[in-house]
Amino acid sequence: MTTYVLVHGAWHGGWAWERVAPLLTATGAHVLTPDLTHDRDTGLADHVDELVAALDAVTDPDLVLVGHSAAGLVVRQAADRRPDRVAHLVLIDGWAGPDGVSLTDLAPDWFTTRVTAGADADGLVAPPAPAAFGVTDPDDADWLGHLLRTHPLRTFTEPTRLTGAVDRIPGTAVHCVPETFPFARFAADLGYRTVPVDGPHDVVLTDPRRIADVLLAVGRGEAPTLG
Repeated sequence: MTTYVLVHGAWHGGWAWERVAPLLTATGAHVLTPDLTHDRDTGLADHVDELVAALDAVTDPDLVLVGHSAAGLVVRQAADRRPDRVAHLVLIDGWAGPDGVSLTDLAPDWFTTRVTAGADADGLVAPPAPAAFGVTDPDDADWLGHLLRTHPLRTFTEPTRLTGAVDRIPGTAVHCVPETFPFARFAADLGYRTVPVDGPHDVVLTDPRRIADVLLAVGRGEAPTLG
């Protein structure tokens, strides 16, 4: 039985998957949604350590590791450290790149300037409004606005450390259309199969059924349908 480890992006928490997870568990799959630490001294390597610990606690050999947005960097580095534990990687509008690259290296200058200027004295960046994630439904926006939290700047600026082991793991990348950042190109550069999905960056909230269908197809070893 497939185990899905679903890793949330910046400013979010494990709760970001609460609409996707039940659709997976309804099929008999196991689902873990780790909640990464967002303290002032937290960096990318700390998030990777947390995720590696979660992977070490899973015995299922059919493990699908999923990273949304900034967690693309987290899941790839964790998988690089535990390549024998991960059967497939999935990025959902995920930031990803080679060894030595940080999120701010991949991002346009305006993004780097904005998050750097938005960091407080503790190095924590306040969350953008829900609309920045493409969530415009009033009820969803209100719900999301109450749950978003500050995020440590170091996770954006700390470089990824990869040995190359992660490149032996097959990958699939969902990229939302219209694109906000070049997520399809990031994935293509890694040789991942790309799956365009109509929807905003927080598609895990706005269209959980579509994301669950992609993940279930991956878990069955099938190519997800496009569109």
